Amino acid sequence: MNKNLFFIFQIILFRFILGNDITKSRETAITHAIKKVGPAVASINVEQHISSVSFDPFFGFIYPKNIYPMKSSGSGIVISPDGFLLTNYHVIENADKITATLSGGEEYNTEIIGTDETSDLALLKLIGSNFPYAELGDSEKLLIGEWVIALGNPFELFTISNSPSASLGIISAVNMDFGMQKSGKVLQNMIQTDAAINPGNSGGPLVNSNGEVIGINTFIFTDYEHFRGSVGIGFAIPINTAKRIAEELRSSGEVDRGYSTGLVVKSLTRSISRYLNIPFVEGVIIVEVVKKSAADYAGLETGDIIVKVNNINISKPIDIRKIIIENDLRAGDIIKLDIYRNENFKKVKIELGKYIK
Repeated sequence: MNKNLFFIFQIILFRFILGNDITKSRETAITHAIKKVGPAVASINVEQHISSVSFDPFFGFIYPKNIYPMKSSGSGIVISPDGFLLTNYHVIENADKITATLSGGEEYNTEIIGTDETSDLALLKLIGSNFPYAELGDSEKLLIGEWVIALGNPFELFTISNSPSASLGIISAVNMDFGMQKSGKVLQNMIQTDAAINPGNSGGPLVNSNGEVIGINTFIFTDYEHFRGSVGIGFAIPINTAKRIAEELRSSGEVDRGYSTGLVVKSLTRSISRYLNIPFVEGVIIVEVVKKSAADYAGLETGDIIVKVNNINISKPIDIRKIIIENDLRAGDIIKLDIYRNENFKKVKIELGKYIK
C-alpha cells in the first residue's frame, strides 16, 4: 500500500475511534434515561368546537352564532405495549377529538377509557398495538436532590422535532399538599421540581435517572404579570397515585369515591355549647345516627361532639368531607374521630360504608 494512503487511512481510523470514545464519554445516566423513555412520550392533540354567541336586543336572548374548532395540546406517557396512555384530565377536558403523536411523527387516534377530575388524571388508549412504553417507578422512594427529567411537548415544540423536549432538574421537595381547589381537584402529596415545566408539559412524565417515570407533570408557579413560562417551581402527581387511579379507570372507567358514614351533624355554636354545658365551641354535634350504618356500628350516639377527624380539628360538617376527599379515602377505609361525650373525650374508629345510590 502507498505510504501516503496508509497514513491517511491511519488518520481516518484514529479519528473514528477517538470520535466514538468522545461520544461515549458524553453519555450519562441522564442521556440514557431520555433515550429509554422518549419513545413512549406522546404529544396530545385536542380539538374542541366552541360556539360564539350573539345577543338579540329585540327578543332579549342569547343564541349561538358560529361554531369553530379550537386546538390545544399537552403531553402524555404510554404505560403499556397495548397503548394505554396517562395524561392530565385538564389536558383533554371538553375535547371533541383527541389524537396522540409519538416520536417520529406517527399520529394515532385515541379513545378515552376514563377520567378523574379530582386527581386531574385521565387514561386514554391508542388505537393499535406494540407501542413503546415507559417503566413506572416507585414515588415512595424519592430522594430530595436526585436528578429528574421533565419530558413532553412544551409550547408545541414536539410538532417541530417530532420528539419530546427534555429539561433537567432535581427533586426540590415531596409531599407538597395544596388540598382541594375551587375547581374540585385535589392536589396532595405533590412532587416539587425545578426542572423546567412549561405550557404543554402537562400530562408528561417526570423521570428519574434510571429511566423510570416517577410523576406526571401537572402545574407550575409562574409570574403571570410578565410571562407564562417556568420560574423553577413545578409540580408532578406521584406515580404511585397515578398508577392506582389508572388501574381503577382501566377496570371500571371511573373512580368510585362514594362512601357513607351514617352521620348527620351540624356545627357547634355558642348557644348549643351553653345549653349543653360544653366547655368549648369548636366541633360538630351529631344530630342523627342512621341505623345499621358505619357510625352506628362504631357506637356513636346522638349528642356526641366530634372535635377531630384523623387528628385534624373540625368546626363545620364540610370539614369531615374535605378530610376524606383530600386523603382519597374510599368505602372500607378507616377514619379516626376524637369525640366528647359525658364530660369525657374518647377516640372512635369508623370504617366508611358503601354509598348506595
